[in-house]
Amino acid sequence: MVIINDSDKKVEITYPCEWKYKVIGEDKDKIEEAVKYVMGERPHTLDFSKTSNKGSYHSYELCTLVHNEDDRTELFRQLKKHDDVKMVL
Repeated sequence: MVIINDSDKKVEITYPCEWKYKVIGEDKDKIEEAVKYVMGERPHTLDFSKTSNKGSYHSYELCTLVHNEDDRTELFRQLKKHDDVKMVL
């Protein structure tokens, strides 16, 4: 559950929770392989989201259970550093 605190705009996240990442890259197959590599045996879903107007980039929505902030940020870091992933949101 994500709660926004109006007084200072700090986001509070209650763990464990389902978390979604937007994974963007140039080659659909390579994006899928990169996600499989990073996620290993960890349960997740990966759904195609869209292709850019010029067809250069493809985005996917990756959904998985994260157990704490370190877990969430480590997955983000691993995805972001993979050569076949251009951007993670």
